[in-house]
Amino acid sequence: MGIFPDIEFEAGKYVDQAVNFIDTTFEAFFDFIFFIASRSINLMTDGLMFLPWWLFIIIIFGLGWYFKSAFSGILYGAFIFIIGTFGLWEDMMITISIILTAVIICLIIGIPIGVAMSFSRLFSTIARPVLDAMQTMPSFVYLIPAIFFFGLGNVSAIFATLIYALPPVIRLTELAIRGVDKEIIESAHSFGSSKWQTLKKVQLPQATPTIMAGVNQTTMMALSMVVIASMVGASGLGEQVLVSINRIDIALGFEAGISIVFLAVIIDRITNGIAQKFQRQGDRA
Repeated sequence: MGIFPDIEFEAGKYVDQAVNFIDTTFEAFFDFIFFIASRSINLMTDGLMFLPWWLFIIIIFGLGWYFKSAFSGILYGAFIFIIGTFGLWEDMMITISIILTAVIICLIIGIPIGVAMSFSRLFSTIARPVLDAMQTMPSFVYLIPAIFFFGLGNVSAIFATLIYALPPVIRLTELAIRGVDKEIIESAHSFGSSKWQTLKKVQLPQATPTIMAGVNQTTMMALSMVVIASMVGASGLGEQVLVSINRIDIALGFEAGISIVFLAVIIDRITNGIAQKFQRQGDRA
């Protein structure tokens, strides 16, 4: 009989004890993070809701026109208008606020880590398995520590989104810095530039197009967490999808789902347009 022997190793019990210890020891730290994150989301949501609907559509049209084409601007503006006609305007603003907050935090954390990895082989070797685990771990697993440390709500959604969306910008930042032509770096050093001056004035400008590709990937991965994050109490369009599933409401599910698709198209095209613009500027330089 292929029966496994009666051997048990309760790894989960030790993990639970470790998490309890962390939560108790760093309670003030987690409270501080919760306060900052919740305030950031609320301020961003209030700011977006303060804008008249027509002005927000004009802004989206302008971004689409500037970074892509006039037709794209009109199409993106139409997408936003359609979402408003679904009665999901406020949910859309909350979703955008959560995504923007998560992406900004990802960039603040991820770009410096990527730069550090590009300068240190040892740090890169240590960090890569961690990044691999962050990208391969099932998304639902992120929700457990998020709920434990921050409770239900938008802050937990940001925490879970960070874990999922952070690796692309770190990896592509490292790749971009390492990919800068060695001769250009040597020329900067020959003119007496320090490491910091070389990074600031040579490597980062040369690496910007690739870093922007990482920003695009991070933003799209943050958006892909919208529905999953609603399971920990996140508001917005993802919550409406979850409600439609619970109620088996096809109409609401279609409207909320297609709204997320519209947002995904707009965000992807605009961020991709920004990356292409930086690429063209780099080619001219």
